[in-house]
Amino acid sequence: MIKKLILILMIVCFLLGCTSEPVTDFVAPVDDSAQAQPYVNATQTAVIEGSVYPNPTVAPTEDTHLTPENWQEWPVIPDVTETAREIYRMSIAMGNDPKAFSKVGDCQNVKQSFLGFFDHPGKYEGLSGIENLGDTIENFQGYFDRDGQSTQYGFNAAAVLSPLMADPDICLPDETPLECELRITRPTFVLISLEFWFAGRTSEVYERYMRKIIEYTMAKGAVPILATKADNIEKDHSLNLSTAQLAYEYDIPLWNWWAAAQSLGDKGIDPDRDGFHISVEAWNIRSKTFLQTLDHLWKGLRDIN
Repeated sequence: MIKKLILILMIVCFLLGCTSEPVTDFVAPVDDSAQAQPYVNATQTAVIEGSVYPNPTVAPTEDTHLTPENWQEWPVIPDVTETAREIYRMSIAMGNDPKAFSKVGDCQNVKQSFLGFFDHPGKYEGLSGIENLGDTIENFQGYFDRDGQSTQYGFNAAAVLSPLMADPDICLPDETPLECELRITRPTFVLISLEFWFAGRTSEVYERYMRKIIEYTMAKGAVPILATKADNIEKDHSLNLSTAQLAYEYDIPLWNWWAAAQSLGDKGIDPDRDGFHISVEAWNIRSKTFLQTLDHLWKGLRDIN
C-alpha cells in the first residue's frame, strides 16, 4: 500500500505543470498600479496514454487560407470555419447549452486574471473595445468567473486527460477533467489553451495530447477554439506552430493571442519575471481579445440552421 501511494504521488508530481498559489482579486482594466498574479513555472510532465476518441468529420481547409507556417500573420480574431458550423449544428441538436463555454487551460487561464471580471459589472467598463459586446457578455453570463473542472493551476495537456487529476467529489470514477467538464457544462464553445512549455515537452508530445483533446471536444458537440501564446521560451515558436497546424488541419478557429501581444510593451511579457508570465496590461488585452473572439464566433453561428 505504501509503495502504491508513493507511485501515485510521483505520477501527480510529474503531471503538475504550474504550482498552485492563491490569487485574491481580479486584474483591474489597464491599471498600471495593479500587481500581476503570481504563477510558478512547471519543470516536467509524464507521458501517459489517453483514451481513443472517435474521429470527427473535418471539412477541408480552403487553399486561400494562410498556411500554418505563416501563423504569425493570422488575424487575432478568427473567422468562422465550415467545420465550426458543422460542430455547432451538432451541438444544438445534441442539446448543448448555447449560453455556456468552457476552458481547458493551465495557470494562464484562471478566472482571477483571465475573463473573470466580465461577470462583475463595474470591473471592466474602463476597458476599451468592448462597448458593443454587451449582448455577448450577457449571453455567457456566469461562465467568465468560472474555471470549471478542466482549468487549474498545474494543468497541462497530459493532466486534463488523466483521471488522477479529476476532482473525485464532482467527477465520476475514471473520468478525466476534460470529460467531467464537458459532461457537467455541455458547452457550445471550448477554449483550449495549454501553452506552458517545460523541459522535456516537445512539440510532438504536445501535439499528440492536443489531438485527443480536440477530437473529444468535437465529438461532444463543442466548437474548439485554439490559442497561440505570447512567450517563446522554447526559442523556436514550435508550440505556436504546432497549434496553428492543428487549427489548420481540423479547420477550427485559432485565437492568435501572440499577434495581439506584439503591439504591447515587451510584446506582452512581464520584463521583471521569467519570460513566460505576461504583464498586467497584457492580461487585460488577453481577456478583451478572447471576448471579441467569442463574440465573433457566437454571432456568426447562433442563427445557423
